[in-house]
Amino acid sequence: MNKKPFILGVCAANSGSGKTFVIERLIPALNKKGLSVSVIKHAHHSFDIDIPGKDSFKIREAGAKQTLIFNSARSALITENEKNNFNLDNAIEQINQPTDIILIEGLKTMKIPKIEIYREQISNKRLYKEDPNIIGVISDIDIKHEIPSFSFIDFDKISEFIIKLIRK
Repeated sequence: MNKKPFILGVCAANSGSGKTFVIERLIPALNKKGLSVSVIKHAHHSFDIDIPGKDSFKIREAGAKQTLIFNSARSALITENEKNNFNLDNAIEQINQPTDIILIEGLKTMKIPKIEIYREQISNKRLYKEDPNIIGVISDIDIKHEIPSFSFIDFDKISEFIIKLIRK
């Protein structure tokens, strides 16, 4: 669709609200409409996708700044980031395949267009009331607000909403 991918955040006030659930369903809904999708997931905690004892782990532990693992089906680039020296722009630059949209999971304070996931039993904070970058809400309750809102089963409608945003 576009040369430069559309960046859309998927955020929530609290962990466990359903961000991954929504993204898992948005990807096929957007793919079905002809859009290619990439995802960047922010982790607040440390993580490791490498497996102790494997060669790639040993190479990284030996001090390699980057380790690229690949075969004919997939690849993974593991980069040791300098503390506080990696941001969303750096992450977006790592997406090296043509894509129409990059969904960003987390990073609720970033100044990018975002869809908020709101579940009443998980949080009493509604981010869309304070953040002008939130352009829609997916919720388990009816949202009475001037912002577009969707239920957790409206992925066809949500994908149409996103396509309209991309075409603006």
